[in-house]
Amino acid sequence: MTASEAIRVVVAEDHALYRELLVEHLRHQGVDVVAETADAVRLRQAVRATRPDVAIVDIRLPPGPGPTGLHAAVEIRRADPDVGVLLLSQYVEAQFFTTLVTDGLRKVGYLLKERVSGADGFVTAVRRIAAGGCVVDPEISARLLHGRPEPALAGLTDRQAEVLGLMAEGLSNSAIAGRLGISGSTVETHARAVYQDLGIADEKGTHQRVLAVLMYWRAHQDRA
Repeated sequence: MTASEAIRVVVAEDHALYRELLVEHLRHQGVDVVAETADAVRLRQAVRATRPDVAIVDIRLPPGPGPTGLHAAVEIRRADPDVGVLLLSQYVEAQFFTTLVTDGLRKVGYLLKERVSGADGFVTAVRRIAAGGCVVDPEISARLLHGRPEPALAGLTDRQAEVLGLMAEGLSNSAIAGRLGISGSTVETHARAVYQDLGIADEKGTHQRVLAVLMYWRAHQDRA
């Protein structure tokens, strides 16, 4: 995608008025909304038909109760990793983000709906995801990091810091191995050392890679 090309998005939101306002705002900012829908079934169909750069998805969509939008988003990521996914939620539901990023941190995001009212920030997040990045709402990040130690990044070796930085760019272990010219098993060894040095235990319900990347981002934000 060149700088002159408009980002193409699909919007899935079951509240008609909110969806209309969201679509209008995106189009006003130069984003090409190629489809809009109110349920998870039509969302999947729209993504298959249009192959957008980003699908903007409410976590809870019809049909049925529960996080149907999340389930559709996970299916979209697995079927076509080149389609970015931005989840929207009315509430802080941190566990849903870890579900979404099981297959990697590239082209993915999770924001609270209240952030959408911040015009520039929301469109910036959509553009960042389209470009391959990851966006996490500050409240989601805080919930995921609750009770975790401060990120002692200074205690990492140069290679560990390099591996963690590439994780934060959304690269998989195999992509990191190719970038650094090392084996995949060596990357895994460095990753395990990073988790240990940051105090991130391999516990049930814990996504070590996500927590390590969040610590990396927080540390760099604190320095800015």
